[in-house]
Amino acid sequence: MLPVARQIAAAALAALLLIAGVFTSWGAAQHVMFPKGRERGTMTVTRCADETCTGPFAPASPTAVRHARVTIDRSIGEKKGASFPVVLKPSSTSAVRAGTAGFLHAWVPLGGALLLASVVLAGGIRNRRLTWITGGAGFVLLTAAFAALSL
Repeated sequence: MLPVARQIAAAALAALLLIAGVFTSWGAAQHVMFPKGRERGTMTVTRCADETCTGPFAPASPTAVRHARVTIDRSIGEKKGASFPVVLKPSSTSAVRAGTAGFLHAWVPLGGALLLASVVLAGGIRNRRLTWITGGAGFVLLTAAFAALSL
């Protein structure tokens, strides 16, 4: 009875970690994955603080409004003078990085959750194949995001 309870608890904890990873990632990923109806354009970084970077926004559409200052969460790819595609969140001046790099960056919390879930699965369920697949998927996602943002 105890081994079954351990497996159920480990599976529940791993599921909770994955749900939390998807929920955390979805806040930014929805804007990157479904940009229709949102302002798209290019942001040039002029200043970076500890957690955010700011700069002017040049819209892709000539009829859209230019913003003198938009903010974006800081990641490894943002340096002063860097220019990259962004999508503005509705009714705000907060931006999310667009394109492949933005897509991968938005799902980084899920990658971390996959790595944590693999450790839980290894200790609780002891299914090597599932553990390696889960951990490998998290590792590939985090590595791809790092590589895409570094370019």
